[in-house]
Order: sequence, then C-alpha cells, then structure tokens
Amino acid sequence: MFFVWLATKGVATLSNIGSIAGVAMFVMSLLFIILGISVPFLTHVQIATPDMNNIHTYIPKFDFQYFTTISMLVFAVGGCEKISPYVNKTKNASKEFPLGMIILAVMVAISAVLGSFAIGMIVNSNHIPADLMANGAYEAFQFMGTRFHLGNLFVWAFAITNTIASAAALAISIDAPLRMLLDDADKKYIPTFLSRKNKKGIAINGYKMTAILVSILIIVPALGINGMNDLYNWLLNLNSIVMPMRYLWVFFAYMLLAKQFNKFHSDYMFTHNKYVGFGFGLWTFLFTAFACILGMVPKMNMAQDPGSWWFQLILNILTPIIFILLGLILPAIAKRTNKLDETV
Repeated sequence: MFFVWLATKGVATLSNIGSIAGVAMFVMSLLFIILGISVPFLTHVQIATPDMNNIHTYIPKFDFQYFTTISMLVFAVGGCEKISPYVNKTKNASKEFPLGMIILAVMVAISAVLGSFAIGMIVNSNHIPADLMANGAYEAFQFMGTRFHLGNLFVWAFAITNTIASAAALAISIDAPLRMLLDDADKKYIPTFLSRKNKKGIAINGYKMTAILVSILIIVPALGINGMNDLYNWLLNLNSIVMPMRYLWVFFAYMLLAKQFNKFHSDYMFTHNKYVGFGFGLWTFLFTAFACILGMVPKMNMAQDPGSWWFQLILNILTPIIFILLGLILPAIAKRTNKLDETV
C-alpha cells in the first residue's frame, strides 16, 4: 500500500527518487563487485567455489532444470520498457531515449557478469543456500564487512540503498504500466471510472485496482506455500513468467508493424528493412514464449514437497490466464459503463 501511495505522488517525485536510487544502487553494485573479487586476495580467504580458474566451471549443465530458468534471464534484462511513458518528457527524445537504453543495457550486463563472478567467490555455486534470492546480498555484504573488520557497515548501507531502490522500482512498476494502459489505450476499451484523474493527473482508481490485484496475488498463494522464503522465491519466479509474457504482445505487434513500415513514421527505428524487422520480431517472440512456458515449472524439488510443487505449478499457469481474461473483461465493462456515463 505504501508503494501505491508513493506512485500517486506524480512523475516529479518518481523521477527524483528513481535518480537517487539508481545511482546509489549502481554504486553499491560496483562496491560489491570490487570487494567481492578483492576479498580472497586481500584477506587470504579461500574462494568458496572451487576451480574458478577453469573455464568448465562457467559452462552450465544444459538439462531441463537449466532451461526452466531462462525466463529469469529474460526477466533480469527486461524492464526497460517501464520508462517508455516518460520518453516524451525528455529534452531530446529521439537521441536521449536510445542512448539511455544502450547505457542501461551495458550497466545491467556489466553488473550481472561481474556480480555473478563476485558472488561465486563468496558462495559455493555447487551448494547454493535456499534463501539466496531473499538474503544472499545481505549475507554477502555481511561476509565482506566481517573480513574487512567493518562489522555490519556494508549491510546497513545496502539495506538503506535497497529500500530506496525497491521503493522507486515498485512505484515506477505501478505508475508506468497504468499510464500506458489508461492514457494511451483507446478509450472505448477502458472503463471511464478507471481513467478519472486527481489534481496531480493520477488515475487514482487505477491504483486502487492495482492494490486489490496485488493483495490477492500475495494472500492467496500464501495459503498453500510453506514458509516466507518459499513464497518470496515463488513470487520472484512468477515475475519471471508474467513480465516477459507481456513482451509477446509487443513482439507480435512489431511483426505486424514491420510489414507496413512505409506507412508509419517514427523517431525510433530499429531497422528500415521490413524482412529483417519481421525476422527479429519472430525470433524474440518464439524465444520469449519458450522461456515463459518452461519457466512455469516450479524451481523446487518435487520429491521433497509434491503438494507445494503442484500448487505452484497450477498458480504459475492460472495467474497469466487470469490476467489475460481481465484484459478481455475490461473492454466489456467499458462498453457498458461508458455508455451510462455518457447518458448521465
């Protein structure tokens, strides 16, 4: 609820928080990479993952379990589209937007590669802790603080930075999709009551709908998933399914648009060749669909808890279907309610 409230404060507030959080989080990521790599050499601590000087250590085992994690990779490098509603608010959108995307992609790639290398020096990749997703970063910073005789200094610094970054990320994750849904969509497909705005130009009813959906999404699974750590891991895995699945519609629309490039003008052109554009659109569509479908398989040992495994699988399948049905229901509601509003 706090993040929904924060998102209602407008673009200026989100921009300021996002800028501070982005810089702070990137600095902490670089600090973690530098310290993580230097710890074994400066403090003579044994590297946790064995044979890190062997190239075979970095080659994954291409089995079914590995392919179920590809959606996490798509999820990790995705999310850039969230800033698209704010493109027109830049001074020179045609230059600043593509440049920003390139810089963002480079920063993510560098942080991911070096960060994975650094965490491998601290955590044994052959025996990954069950709570690594939730607490791995805190434990890593605590380990480095202990080795450098700084106590929990790094833990507190990361906790504060992560809180601000999470607040900005969640607020933008709420605000940006709603702007695309309620501002850019054809009004005949969106109920008028969802588009009503307050003095700050915020569609407040849209935020209320988001709060209700998120609350249901957290409360219902908690009834069948054992433990907060498993719930956290499941929500993260669900994000890696649902969020990339949205891109399927974008890639499908891009393929249709690629056939008619000559009919439209845009300042942002990936390619002027319709066949090349269609080919890239088809490849990204098929790859993302493949990743999302396999990502629905729960990332846990079925033999240890069959009930929870099946419960997570059912939720992973039903949740995207429910969201799609919601998208189909909204136009029907709009058709009925918008006519009533017009008569009133």
